[in-house]
Amino acid sequence: MVLLVPPRLLRRTAVLAVLALLLSLGLAASGATAARAAGPTTISVNGASGGRTFDGIGAISGGGGNTRLLTDYPATQRQQILDYLFKPGYGADLQILKAEIGGDTNSTDGSESSHMHTAGAVDCTTGYEWWLMQQAKALNPSIKLYGLAWGAPGWIGGGNFWSTDTVDYLLKWLGCASSHGLTIDYLGGWNERGYNVSWYEQLRSALNSNGYGAVQIVAADSDWSVAGDVASNPAFAAAVSAIGVHYPCQGGDGGNADTCPGNATATGTGKPLWASENGSQDLDSGAPALIRSITRGYVDAHFTAYINWPVVAAVYPDLPYSTVGLVLASQPYSGAYSVGRSLWATAQVTQFTAPGWKFLDSGSGYLGGSESNGSYVTLKSTNNSDYSTVIETTTATAAQTVNLNVSGGLSTGAVHVWSTDLTSADPSTRMVQQSTVTPSGGSYALTVQPGRVYTLTTTTGQGSSTVTGPAQTPLPLPYSDTFDSDATGQQPRYLAQQQGAFEVTGCAAGRSGRCVTQQAPVKPIEWDGDSSPYTIGGSLNWTNYTVAADALIQQPGAVQLIARAGTQHAFGPAGIDDYYLQADNTGAWSLVRNNTAHTLTTLASGHVAALGTGAWHHLALTVNGSTLTAAIDGATVGSATDGTYGTGMAGLGTSGYQTDQFDNLTVTAAGTQSAGTGPIVSLADTAKCVDDNTGSSANGTKVQMWDCNGTGAQQWTAQSDGTVRTAGKCMDITGAATADGTLVELWDCNGGGNQQWQQRGGALINPASGKCLDDPGSNTANGTQLEIWTCNGGANQQWIAPTR
Repeated sequence: MVLLVPPRLLRRTAVLAVLALLLSLGLAASGATAARAAGPTTISVNGASGGRTFDGIGAISGGGGNTRLLTDYPATQRQQILDYLFKPGYGADLQILKAEIGGDTNSTDGSESSHMHTAGAVDCTTGYEWWLMQQAKALNPSIKLYGLAWGAPGWIGGGNFWSTDTVDYLLKWLGCASSHGLTIDYLGGWNERGYNVSWYEQLRSALNSNGYGAVQIVAADSDWSVAGDVASNPAFAAAVSAIGVHYPCQGGDGGNADTCPGNATATGTGKPLWASENGSQDLDSGAPALIRSITRGYVDAHFTAYINWPVVAAVYPDLPYSTVGLVLASQPYSGAYSVGRSLWATAQVTQFTAPGWKFLDSGSGYLGGSESNGSYVTLKSTNNSDYSTVIETTTATAAQTVNLNVSGGLSTGAVHVWSTDLTSADPSTRMVQQSTVTPSGGSYALTVQPGRVYTLTTTTGQGSSTVTGPAQTPLPLPYSDTFDSDATGQQPRYLAQQQGAFEVTGCAAGRSGRCVTQQAPVKPIEWDGDSSPYTIGGSLNWTNYTVAADALIQQPGAVQLIARAGTQHAFGPAGIDDYYLQADNTGAWSLVRNNTAHTLTTLASGHVAALGTGAWHHLALTVNGSTLTAAIDGATVGSATDGTYGTGMAGLGTSGYQTDQFDNLTVTAAGTQSAGTGPIVSLADTAKCVDDNTGSSANGTKVQMWDCNGTGAQQWTAQSDGTVRTAGKCMDITGAATADGTLVELWDCNGGGNQQWQQRGGALINPASGKCLDDPGSNTANGTQLEIWTCNGGANQQWIAPTR
C-alpha cells in the first residue's frame, strides 16, 4: 500500500505525521518492540542533473541449457511464457536478450549445440537460441541481442579458444543470425575465462572488415581486471564498447547485493559499465537481491545494464540451479509453469524505462542515507519530460516517508504509482497500480512500506498479466519416441543433453527415418567439467522400468543406456546419481553405478560376440526394485543387485566423442509403478528419504531424514486435496506457524492451510506460508527433523516426490 501525502501535511510536526501514517496503516505498536520509521527522505528529481545513459535490463538464455524444456511446451503455454518474458506492458518486458553461442559443452545445466561441429561445416539450424531470439524480436522489435560463447568445438585453434579460428567461428555465427533475420547488437569473448587483448583487437578488426561494424564488443564477461588494460591500451579501448563484469555486488554469485562496489579504474575509462551476468537466484526468494542489484548497482558503481542469469528455469529438477530464473518451466509434458516474483521486480523497471534514457544522479541514492532503509534511482526519457523513479525497500523494517521535488524541465503532471510486494506469495500483490497523484508546485510525497519495490512514473501503458498455467501432472509410462516426428537439427522431445550434442538427423547404416546422433566428433573446449556425452529426460518419479533403444556404434567405443538418473553435481556433469548399461564394439558390457562424486562402481560385467561398428543392435536395461538386468539383442546378458537409487530419469550416452546413433527409445513400466504413492527422496542425497519416525501414527511424530529402506514409514501419498499423507496422518507444520525453522510433524488431517503442499519443480511448498519443505543445514544424518524455510532453490529443498 502507498499513502500519498499532500505537501501541506509535511509542514506539520514530523513526529505526529509519521505516527499518524503508521497508525493509518496498522503499523504502529506500543512497547519497545515497535518498528521505528526512518526520517523522511527528499528526492530531487531534477531533469538537468548529470547521469549516465541507461543501456537496459535483460536476461540470459545459456550457460547453459536452461531454456531447453521451453521448446517442448504445448504451444499455448509456451506462448504465455514468452509473453511474460518479452511482451511490452505485460510482464518482464526484457530489453536485452543474451544468448549462448553453443559449443557442444556443458555450461551449467546442459550443453548447447554448436553451429560448427566440424571445421568448414556450418549448420544454422542447430539449437534453440535462434528460435528464442526470433520470438523475442517478434514480441519486442526494440530488444537488443547479445551473443557470448561459454565453450567451443575442439577443432578450433587446436583447442585454443584465443585463436583466429574462433574469430572466424564467431563471424560464421553472425552470418547464421543474419540468415534467421536477426541483427546482433553485442558480442562477447569467452565467458568467465579471462581475456586476450590482441584477440579482442583482432575481433574488432574482423567485424569491421566483414560488414559488422555496428556490432559492439563487451569485455570481458568476467571480473574488473579487464579495466586496467582498457585504461592503459588505446587500441584495446577502441575495440571495446562496454566493460562487462559478473556478479559485482556484495556476495557475488547468488549473493544478497546489499551493496555493489564500483571500480575507479573502470569508471575512469568512461566506458559503459555492465553487470553483464548477475542473479543466480531462486525465482521468488531472489527477487529482493535482483532489484537491489539494479538500483544499488547504479548508486554504488554506475552500472547502466543488468543482465539476469538465467531468463527461464526450463531444466529438470535434478540439475543445479533448477529454480533460478524469471519463470519456472520444468514440466513440458503437463504445460505447468510458475511466474516468479523476480519477473515482477524486473517489470517494475523495464515497463517504465527504455534503453537510451538517462539516469539522474540527483534522483538516485539511499533512503535516509542508509543501505538499511532501501535505495532509489530516477531515469528520464529521451523526450526530456517523462521520468520514472524506482524505490526499493527490501532491507527496510518500517514504513518511510519520501518527498519528491520535480524540476529541470521534467513533467509536473500526474504521477502513477505501481508496486510489488516481494515478501508475499500472493500473486495479487505483484505489479499493482496503486494510485495517481498530481504534484503541487512540483512536489509530492508518499509513504513506502518495507519489502516492496515501487515505481513512480509519468508514463502510461504498463500492465500485469494474470494468466496461469495448468497444474503439474506426472509423465506416465509407457513412453516412446521413434524420433521420426522430431525436428532435424534439434534435441528430441523431453531429452536434455548434458554434454556433447544429441541431435535428430537421418539414420545411417541403411536405416530409413530419423535417429538421434551424438554430433560432436572431438572433445570440445570445455567450460564446465570433463565428461563424456550424455542426454537425460523423463520423470524423476519413474521407479521400476525398462529403458531400451536401438544403437549404432559408428567408431570404436561404447554406447550407454541410463536409468534412474537423479542429482547431478554442480559444475561437474560427469558426477550424476544413476545406473547405466555400457556396451562397446568388442562385445564387452558392464552395469555401472555412478554418483555425484563421479565414483564409478561396476556392478556386473561380461562379454558377448563383438558388436562391431556400422551395425544396429538393441539394448535394454531393467531396474525393478533393487534388481538391475541387462539385455543385448533380446538376450539377457547379466544382472546385479543394488538398492542405492530408487527413482529417476532415463537417458542415452556414449563413452567418448563418437558419432553414435540411437533409435526407437522406449521406457516401459516394470513391476509396481505406483502413481501418487511412493518415497520422498532427497535430491541433496538420493540415498536419504523423508521418514515417519518409527512408522508411528501419533500426533506430533517428527517427519525426519532417514536412509531409504522401502518400508511403510517412507511411503507417502500425494492426495488430490493438497495433503501429503502416511500412516493415516498428514504432513503438518507445527502450530500452523510460518516462521523459518518451524518443524514439520504428523498430525490428524484437518484441512488446515498448514497441511497443504504444492509441487513446484523439485520443491514442496506450503502455500499458506509460502515456505518450502527444508532439510535444515543440508544435514542428512538419520533422525534430522524437517522444517519449513524461505524457498531458495537449494538442494536441501529439492525432493523427488510422488505426483498427484
